[in-house]
Amino acid sequence: MHDSLLTHAKSRYLWISLALCVVSLVLYIWHDPGIAPNGGTWLGYTLGTVAALLIVWLMLFGIRKRSYSTTMGTTLGWLSAHVYLGTALILIALLHCGFQFGWNLHTLTLVLMLLVIFSGFFGVYAYLRYPTLMTRNRESATRDAMLEEILEIDQNALSLADGIAPEIHGVVLRSIENTRLGGGVWNQLRARDGSDIAISKVRSAIEQRETQMGAPPPANMQAGQTMLVMVDFLAGQADDKQSEALRKLIDMLSRKRSLASRVARDIQYQAIMEIWLYIHVPLSVTLLAALIGHIISVFFYW
Repeated sequence: MHDSLLTHAKSRYLWISLALCVVSLVLYIWHDPGIAPNGGTWLGYTLGTVAALLIVWLMLFGIRKRSYSTTMGTTLGWLSAHVYLGTALILIALLHCGFQFGWNLHTLTLVLMLLVIFSGFFGVYAYLRYPTLMTRNRESATRDAMLEEILEIDQNALSLADGIAPEIHGVVLRSIENTRLGGGVWNQLRARDGSDIAISKVRSAIEQRETQMGAPPPANMQAGQTMLVMVDFLAGQADDKQSEALRKLIDMLSRKRSLASRVARDIQYQAIMEIWLYIHVPLSVTLLAALIGHIISVFFYW
């Protein structure tokens, strides 16, 4: 059976986290400080210490996953513990403060911690969902292989367009120049490319040729049938050799559009898998700074 971060070692860290939550909750219910529960009681200090140590340990995962020669457990094991213990941290931190909130550094630390954890939840979702989508989208091909095929199609399309008409060659050339894969963050997330430009332009060129030949397409074609149907209609003109070339060109451009769309989606999936880290990591560093301030204020100014 596939060993994922959620089922690693028979979900060992799930049970550890549940046990930690149960023990903390039982102590919280049993504890009777005589005042409203808060972080200043002995249980509050105990749970606060556990929470602070967990935060520091969770941040060490960034170091562990880059330490390839270490023998301190597997990366998958650390990641599984990172997810489950990070989730348990929500309850432990809430019990630590006794559900007492205010406009202060202590509550800010709690809010930052929750933001870090929930951004981590999205990371778990992304890493469980998008690798499968990437594999399915690639159809056993690599991104580099798809890009090489797009380049080959561009070259062949230009050669074929040379024998049709100068305006068709210009359309294909502009389409090549305007096709953008990747780029900025927004373009990556939109999963858009410019490979449709040539299809729409060649459509206009075909319609113009039909008008010039005095053989307009039937009404059902004008209603929006596919480009291939219109090209096949022209291919029926036995004396028009350019019709066959146009049909081949449309086949090429359609293949390119399919490949470009798959590459764009591949880039989109990878961007989604990585972009959350640009939120998660800075928030984690900010949380650590707030935690230090929280601890100092408690011990020196409380």
